[in-house]
Amino acid sequence: MTEHMTTAPRPTPTLPDAQTVTSVTHYTDRLFAFRCTRPRALRFRSGEFVMIGLMGESGKPLLRAYSIASPSWDEELEFYSIKVPDGPLTSRLQHIRPGDEIILRPKPVGTLVLDALLPGKRLWMLATGTGIAPFASLLRDPETWEKYEQVIVMHTCRDAAELTYGRNLIEALPDDPLIGEMVEGKLLYYPTTTREQSPRMGRITDNLASDKVFADLGIPPLDPARDRAMVCGSLGFNLDVKAILEAAGLREGANSEPAEYVVEKAFVG
Repeated sequence: MTEHMTTAPRPTPTLPDAQTVTSVTHYTDRLFAFRCTRPRALRFRSGEFVMIGLMGESGKPLLRAYSIASPSWDEELEFYSIKVPDGPLTSRLQHIRPGDEIILRPKPVGTLVLDALLPGKRLWMLATGTGIAPFASLLRDPETWEKYEQVIVMHTCRDAAELTYGRNLIEALPDDPLIGEMVEGKLLYYPTTTREQSPRMGRITDNLASDKVFADLGIPPLDPARDRAMVCGSLGFNLDVKAILEAAGLREGANSEPAEYVVEKAFVG
């Protein structure tokens, strides 16, 4: 059951690099999202991440890399997080409420950016769990829809409820006043579960390797002349997907040397 908390007042931050939480939404007992104020000087490319966190008991900041889930034009910042009961940061971060402060280091970096890919026709966004966060940013960026004729989102979680954040976002895209018309006819969404029974099952790697996703969506297999891909998930998932993409002829790109696919190395979870 989704629980949403929001507030209007935004007190002035009292800590260095602090931002004020403006809303919190809990999706499951393992997943939540929150929004906070955005530093006026912060400029980032959709898909990048920053270091955020809380002040630790030792008096030193406890920071982790989090992809910015909001697009680069948004006046606030959005983040999507897992809850780890004994996690040094998330065990505390999951209890934040509107009006609380978080620490945010405004130095965005990352490889899941459009600049790191060569021009193509189809863009694949391949994510597990909270790895959907950078794609939540890119899907709401007009540049994504200007550059690609088709965008395919494959998102896999254990249970159907864990797909809610991504599904809500994707279902809202056609009505988005900024990009709604651009999205029409271009977006293919392929959510699957690995534990709970749902209309579509299976790991992303299995559905790619078996060609099932191509058959289900009625589209041709991967072709390095046409296809570009972005990957965000656990280290094991990233390595397995890389092997599939490279077997299809796609090469890994970077900001300094764009190619056919990119992987977010900072995200593990």
